[in-house]
Amino acid sequence: MDTVLCIHSGGFTGRQWRKLAQLLAPTHRVLVPDLIGYGDADRWPVGVPFHFSQDVARLAAMLDGPTHLVGHSGGGFLALQLALVRPDLVRSIAAYEPVAFDVLDDAAPVEMTSYQPDADGVDESWLAGFVDWWSGPGAWGALPDDTRRAFRAVGWKLSEEVRSLTTARTGRRYAEVTAPTLLLGGGRSPALEQRVLDALVTTLPNARLERFDDLGHMGPITHAAIINAAIVRHVEAHGAAR
Repeated sequence: MDTVLCIHSGGFTGRQWRKLAQLLAPTHRVLVPDLIGYGDADRWPVGVPFHFSQDVARLAAMLDGPTHLVGHSGGGFLALQLALVRPDLVRSIAAYEPVAFDVLDDAAPVEMTSYQPDADGVDESWLAGFVDWWSGPGAWGALPDDTRRAFRAVGWKLSEEVRSLTTARTGRRYAEVTAPTLLLGGGRSPALEQRVLDALVTTLPNARLERFDDLGHMGPITHAAIINAAIVRHVEAHGAAR
């Protein structure tokens, strides 16, 4: 039975992939972990630096054989980093808008303000700017109250993820990722992410791009059925039986 590791995006938890896990569970062993500091795990301490390589190392320790990697946004970036660290254990990759900004030629394609936590460890302005950048002006205010609370709880760790991945310089190595890769994206997503997808599909030697014109960056959540179906097709097409 093939293993599938589903990696959630920043600000969310493994529950993001619960519907996909239900689709794959009858024929696959599905791992849906929470990243460090998310879900039931202890919160990452405010003020303590974090680097995405710490999440990569923890995820790599979960792999005990050839595995299909699935990721969204930051989770997609981690999937690509895993493929660089343990290429021998990656059977395929499906990534919706991985934030692999380092594939671009720009030295610093993304500029984020520093996170300035208040007494509760929250920087509301930073979180609003982050969400609005990805989903459009007013997106933060339109989120349900429980979703905003969840973002506030992990705000520092999320900001450290963003800080570390925007300083990554592994872009030239993506050509070493030979696993069959499905890149997914939305036509309504930020132009910068569109550039990332276009660069990745020409850099990864065994990749194809499927773009959904009417979707945005949160496509795996807002249109889970469409994205999950594409991922299932990809995983099944590159399973051990094939």
